[in-house]
Amino acid sequence: MHWHHYARHRHRRHRRGFGPWAERGRFFGPGEVRLALLSLLAERPQHGYELMRGLEERSGGTYRASAGTVYPTLQQLEDEGLTASETVEGRRVYRLTEAGRAELAREVEAVDAIWRRAEDWGDWSDLWDPAAGELVRPALELLKTALRSLARSEDPGRPEAIRQILRDARDRIRGLDGAA
Repeated sequence: MHWHHYARHRHRRHRRGFGPWAERGRFFGPGEVRLALLSLLAERPQHGYELMRGLEERSGGTYRASAGTVYPTLQQLEDEGLTASETVEGRRVYRLTEAGRAELAREVEAVDAIWRRAEDWGDWSDLWDPAAGELVRPALELLKTALRSLARSEDPGRPEAIRQILRDARDRIRGLDGAA
């Protein structure tokens, strides 16, 4: 099917966002908050606020955990025997139990995927810089122009030609910082 045909007859998907948000509207999928918290607790005992801050730091500031997510999950982990807590200097500090360590060992691949995604989200953290707003409109205009060109052409070489133009623009921008 040619691109112009696809463009005219595409099915609208109910996705929102772009970058790491395009595939999933939420940072965590089912059961992933508990694994992330277990992973952070494997590093050292922590209280809830430290864990919330750890989740935010790991995502480069693009994900901010709420108390309404973290504390009920910590309670669930404790109920399951995966964590234990004690009050230290007026704060409830959680630590991993042997059962929690065993759970992490079983879920190593899932935990690695969570932190890889966190790193990907962190790559987009500059989007929240106020100066980024000045670049969004021209970037979207460039994308719109590229997509229209693709949709209006039956030339099989057009997609690669557009990709190369976009790569060249990316490389020129990277060159402004001396980065390759």
